[in-house]
Amino acid sequence: MAAFLEVQNLTKSFGSNTVVKGVSFAFDKGEFISLLGPSGCGKTTILRMIAGFESVTAGTIQVEGQDITHLKPNQRQLGMVFQAYALFPNLNVGDNIGFGLKIAGMPAEQRRARVDEMLRLIGLPGYEKRYPYEMSGGQQQRVALARAIAPRPRMLLLDEPLSALDAKIRVSLREEIRAIQLDLGITTVFVTHDQEEALSISDRVVVMHAGNIEQLGAPHEIYNKPATRFVATFVGQLNSIEATILDPAARTVSIDGHIVTVPHLPADAAANVLTQLTLRPEVVAVGASEGNDVTLTGTIADVTFLGSVIRLRVSLGKNVISLDTFNDQRTVPPVRGEPVTISLASKNLLIL
Repeated sequence: MAAFLEVQNLTKSFGSNTVVKGVSFAFDKGEFISLLGPSGCGKTTILRMIAGFESVTAGTIQVEGQDITHLKPNQRQLGMVFQAYALFPNLNVGDNIGFGLKIAGMPAEQRRARVDEMLRLIGLPGYEKRYPYEMSGGQQQRVALARAIAPRPRMLLLDEPLSALDAKIRVSLREEIRAIQLDLGITTVFVTHDQEEALSISDRVVVMHAGNIEQLGAPHEIYNKPATRFVATFVGQLNSIEATILDPAARTVSIDGHIVTVPHLPADAAANVLTQLTLRPEVVAVGASEGNDVTLTGTIADVTFLGSVIRLRVSLGKNVISLDTFNDQRTVPPVRGEPVTISLASKNLLIL
């Protein structure tokens, strides 16, 4: 079966500056895809090329087998939600949502019915007479979403739609967006720089850096099996541990005097040289834990209270390892300067 959205060798240059460098990907109908990366990586430029707001320097864009590379935006049947809402301040909510329907020539009675349907969908029934300035940021973004999907586009594009909202509203609204997307079954491309946002609501994630795709995969693949050092460090927290290779054949290293077997150490590695191991904080435990075959001793260098989680930084000597432990109110919180024993599974020590 042909892909619903297919991008081939997509390139965008502004003068001598190439910001998107031969990007290719394909997605199926109904998928929720996130383009994730830092500012300036090219993710919004890709979205704008799909939408038709930026011209394509090279490459092609196909939707449902149709080449839309050079079509005008209004010929593509796509819905777009912008970071800054882009609502018309002089129009009430009903007229904002119905604006595209009116341009398309939909009769007034049908428009009213569609607007009512959209207001129910976004959880704002009865808000049709309100104006944008009378609403919160989260409500305005819901209206922008309703306006984008009211014409029933074949694909929805969202450009950092939650970045202007406070943290609590961002979490609830992203869940609402995902619920609406699943309810409608609409293919969605979502641009964000927020790793948690991308991992929590996407079917697949495209991690971008400097105009290139670093990795494309399901959220658990991106997090658990990063393809590059950039992906590993950009997506989630990561410990970087300096170790000395002792015996490559036995796959043993020394971490601040602790002899550790690293299953992922290449057998052809050189002995007596330094290497960098990586480790996620959540796979490290305080004390012994089932399945953990490596035990290290150190000193608590710092304690950060994060509500339900307490983040510890444990000094082993040269290396400092961060780990997360649940805030158990029945126990005494850890204290800076205390000795501590930590454990981990050697299979979780990776070399990138």
